[in-house]
Amino acid sequence: MDLPESSVSHAAPRRLGARGLIDREELVRLLAQSLYSLGYRKAAAALEAESGVPLYPPEHDRLLLDVMSGRWDACAETIGSVPGVSDGDRAVAEFLVWRGHYLELLGIGDAGLRRAREVLRRRIAPLGIDRRCVHWLARAMVSCEGAVPPEAVVEWRIALFLDLIEVLPPWFHVPSGRLEYLVESAVTKQVASCIYHNLPDEITLFEDHKCHEEQIPSKCAQILCGHNNEVWFVRFSNNGNYLASSSSDCTAIIWKVWDYIQLNNDTKRALGKIMLLIVEKDDTLTKKHCLKGHQNPISFVAWSPNDKMLLTCGNGESLKLWNVNTGECNLKFSDSVQYVITTCAWFPKSDKIVCASSGPGCSPNRIFTCDLEGQELEVWAGDRIPKVTDLAVTPDGQHLICVCCTEIWIRELPKGREWRIHEKQTISSLSLSGDGQSLIVNLNTQEIHLWKLKGSSSIPEKFKGHKQGKFVIRSCFGGSNSMFIASGSEDSQCLHLEETSRDADKGLTRPLDDCELCKLESCQASNVGLR
Repeated sequence: MDLPESSVSHAAPRRLGARGLIDREELVRLLAQSLYSLGYRKAAAALEAESGVPLYPPEHDRLLLDVMSGRWDACAETIGSVPGVSDGDRAVAEFLVWRGHYLELLGIGDAGLRRAREVLRRRIAPLGIDRRCVHWLARAMVSCEGAVPPEAVVEWRIALFLDLIEVLPPWFHVPSGRLEYLVESAVTKQVASCIYHNLPDEITLFEDHKCHEEQIPSKCAQILCGHNNEVWFVRFSNNGNYLASSSSDCTAIIWKVWDYIQLNNDTKRALGKIMLLIVEKDDTLTKKHCLKGHQNPISFVAWSPNDKMLLTCGNGESLKLWNVNTGECNLKFSDSVQYVITTCAWFPKSDKIVCASSGPGCSPNRIFTCDLEGQELEVWAGDRIPKVTDLAVTPDGQHLICVCCTEIWIRELPKGREWRIHEKQTISSLSLSGDGQSLIVNLNTQEIHLWKLKGSSSIPEKFKGHKQGKFVIRSCFGGSNSMFIASGSEDSQCLHLEETSRDADKGLTRPLDDCELCKLESCQASNVGLR
């Protein structure tokens, strides 16, 4: 609804912008409201005076004065004169006015009862408002419920005016922070449409937001040499200070992301050139510990949420718990009936883990939790428990997610409610987003499916482009707020996929430069390439 004609000069164009979508008077009012909210009252008043566009229309000021003065007939008359109000909204607005007058009369006491009865019968009842509201007001005449005492009248009338604003058209009263909201919405839309947005950088209003391809790491920065055979698994710690890699050479290596100690200016000047060398090395990795003790290749590693411990899972072997600081094995998880632990995950407080295991022959499959002393806390076993190939616990510790053949099994903790997501093809791996709201699974059909944990959709978002045939490819979330999916590929490519927040079928945006990372040929896979 357009604001009624004001005294503004018609020399200036009414519509602004390349497409003529912006009403000049509306823009001036938004600017004035923003200036007032920022504390620039003189500038806002000068804008109103020079443009001839008042922040509020005359009806606004008149209604405010009538409400605060208790001129109820004048209030109803002003509401009736406001254009663009539907009959239903106008009736609601008049009801609010007469209800306010009615409750103030009840607050006077016996002296106001007769007049209150007349207001209810002559003013409120004919408005056609929900009869339950009218009946409540009638009961209030006896119970005095909601009556407004004289000392609370001013505060009550302010609240009444704010309620009236909600009913009347938007142009009647500029919403607080409206200009800021519009600008923020435009910036948010630009960021959401930027396929390379990755870092939480500050946004400028002086140019359209656009990130370049360089925002996504795409070049090999370092090759880590330490394993004697194929590298099967790599994962950064939660704080980003460490990298763990496991290999078919039966070892795992903890790599330290090289950083430098914060020094004061005097120490920096004393170190001179040495300080420059320190600064230059702050993004490289060095070997911290080589973890030995497994008899079989290590297929899986898991960092504790506090990054003080690391779990390594041998292929068909026991699970080991390592101290990240010392590199010592604190515990070897074994089972009296020789179950084989296939996968494991941490609970958020780093005080217990959950494992999936399978026994030889016809022995039942098991899912169990245990503390860091190896004591079992809870066990799920029996014919209904499938063979689990991968699992995860959400960051809030409220859900356990398991992958078994063609199903994603989700169990709510500790209530025990369960539900399943069915896939048509075999699932090879599972990855959970940082907030625990989304998960991705790799299928043996060379597809990656993204599911919302609490969503009702039965159709996942799909990603294609990587090659997966002989080996297990573990795709993962990455980037700021898990906005991207990264995936290895059997054609020696490391790829990143479009933002995970979009709703259409996804495809790979581009492969990263060829490098040793994710190469599966045995002659090259003993190196870990970092981007």
